[in-house]
Amino acid sequence: MTAQHGKAPLKSFASDNNAPVHEAVLRAVTEVNSGDVIGYGDDIYTLSAERKLKEQFGKDIRVYFMVTGTGANVAGLSHITRPYHAIICSDKAHLEKDECGAPEKMCGCKLIRIPGDDGKIKVDDLYPLLGSLGFPHHSQPKVISLTQATEMGTVYQLDEIREIAGFANDHDMYLHMDGARLANAAASLNVSLAETTMFSGVDLLSFGCTKNGAMGAEAVIFFNQELAEGFEYTRKQSMQLISKMRYVSAQFEALFSGNLWLENAQQANRMADLLATKVSRIAGVTITQKTETNAVFAILPPGAIEKLRQRYFFYTWDAQRNEVRWMTAYNTTEKDIEEFVAAIKDAVKP
Repeated sequence: MTAQHGKAPLKSFASDNNAPVHEAVLRAVTEVNSGDVIGYGDDIYTLSAERKLKEQFGKDIRVYFMVTGTGANVAGLSHITRPYHAIICSDKAHLEKDECGAPEKMCGCKLIRIPGDDGKIKVDDLYPLLGSLGFPHHSQPKVISLTQATEMGTVYQLDEIREIAGFANDHDMYLHMDGARLANAAASLNVSLAETTMFSGVDLLSFGCTKNGAMGAEAVIFFNQELAEGFEYTRKQSMQLISKMRYVSAQFEALFSGNLWLENAQQANRMADLLATKVSRIAGVTITQKTETNAVFAILPPGAIEKLRQRYFFYTWDAQRNEVRWMTAYNTTEKDIEEFVAAIKDAVKP
């Protein structure tokens, strides 16, 4: 995946990270910016935000707020593994592609990468790994990490998650979920956040809201409470315990006091679906993945990418195939899509 630097673009379709902070979230941060409160999470705002997440995921969960998605992944995984363990993930996973080796460096674990065009792990991919169990010359598979939604914009169905959870349970493994875009997946499936995590057998969740309208709001959520023991120390050692926690907590409060988290995700998903529908009608453009959340993958004719990038910022996913990734966000509008589609039509003209 390559980036385009230089002049400010007309509009970014590169990532939902590029969207501004939602006004309600920014307002919530401002509203807690009054007076002194106890630091490091022992404040009324953090307790309230924790209650809001328990309403979504279940009253018995353990919640720890963090400041980065990579930090949430690494802290959570390092807490439930030993250095001789292996973490199984898709070869498209953020753990593998976009965390600069942090999981391997900080956990000391080997990443076992499962190939797949759609970014999803299938149970049949896991059985060959069982031969390593109990063999002292091999890293021991201990965690299966699913990305929901995947880096390819696809979504695990609930029965797929449950099947993998059953496999993990049968073989003394844990199921971790990287939920940086979990809201988009839940919106796509039309299910609750609890249904796609706790009720489907997930042990540990890295839950992100930064891509869904927040400024910087992540959390590690334990559904298996035994695994949470001592995590307050792991979070501190991982440099993820922020002193002015109220400003992180306020963001969760804003997103989960009502259905803002869901409305944001639904809007992003709708705009991606609209983009995919319109682009699929353009001669010379091929959609390469199911558009199930807020990502559209497409192959463009030679030369079209650079023409289009003169007006819009987005990423080339696979340069050899001329494949690009376009992402929508909560603030993407139908007008944005219409203008972008018109620019794509211009770019692909012979």
